[in-house]
Amino acid sequence: MTGNPPGPDLIPERTARLLRGATGPGGPSAAALGVVTGRGARSTLTVGHTRHGGPALSGHEWWDLASLTKPLLTARELLRAAEDGLLDLDDPLGQHLPDLAHGQDAALRQRTLRQLLTHSAGLGPWARLHTWGDEATIRHRLLQEPWEVGPAGPVRYSDLGYVLLGSVLERVRARPLRGFTLDPGLTFSPDVHTVSTEVCAWRGRLLTAETHDENAAALGGTAGHAGLFGTLNGVLDQAERLLRGGWLSPAAQALALRPQVPERTLAFVHACPGWSGGSLCSPHAVGHTGFTGTGLWVDPPRGLAWVLLTNRVHPTRHTRFDIQGLRRAVGNTLAAHHTPDRVEV
Repeated sequence: MTGNPPGPDLIPERTARLLRGATGPGGPSAAALGVVTGRGARSTLTVGHTRHGGPALSGHEWWDLASLTKPLLTARELLRAAEDGLLDLDDPLGQHLPDLAHGQDAALRQRTLRQLLTHSAGLGPWARLHTWGDEATIRHRLLQEPWEVGPAGPVRYSDLGYVLLGSVLERVRARPLRGFTLDPGLTFSPDVHTVSTEVCAWRGRLLTAETHDENAAALGGTAGHAGLFGTLNGVLDQAERLLRGGWLSPAAQALALRPQVPERTLAFVHACPGWSGGSLCSPHAVGHTGFTGTGLWVDPPRGLAWVLLTNRVHPTRHTRFDIQGLRRAVGNTLAAHHTPDRVEV
């Protein structure tokens, strides 16, 4: 098994063994872990190959971040737009998308940006947008589709809500999402040095350096819910800024990490029973995962943040590999190993 050695202080050998045991036949071909502390100390570990039978990881590859696009692009940019006075989180969706459900008596028009961010707007999870036609047709129909909307309040995870939030960003900034400036280590257009994901039945090929999510791919490769790529260090930079400050203004960053509805902040899932970050985190930890096998977690009271990237959908999503079990085991072993200056519970 190939891979660079674990950091002597932040990544214990038992965590490294978890990653080495997970990669290979029956599991992802690749895994990368980065850990950062509140003082800025870092360790990284990469294990495996860009695809089964492919070259060994160098540590500089691009990864399809899937739903990490939601917090790292869409939620962050909406909060930036609020900082710039372009919108308020309690604006109704129809205020920024006036052509949404035109001529319909649609409850969705009155649901707020905050409700969409926290998956509490009552909108369904997903639809086969990629079967509707070309990008222009999908964009038009997205706004005119008579979406079934349930009661506001209960959390119902929704890609569709974030697709609409991406449209809001494009309206208030007057440019497509692909025109937004990204931090180093994040991109919409990765090069060939990218970890492969799935052999896609819809596209009929192994996906490398192209968006795995079918709906985001049909929308030009980038949408509010998926389409962002990142390197291990690029995503770890995001985690460090979330931990140490500088991801947003202090006011907006505090809001992004503060619980809003059960199990949700504006941008993340906060610690709760069954949480992807494991049971040993503090109650104030937050995180988010991506379908391709990615994840980012931040535990401010413990002074610890970590990123785990895998291609768990390679060569197919239809496996018995337990990505959630791996995520929790990694989080628990890191928490047990880390000794913060001060622990808050």
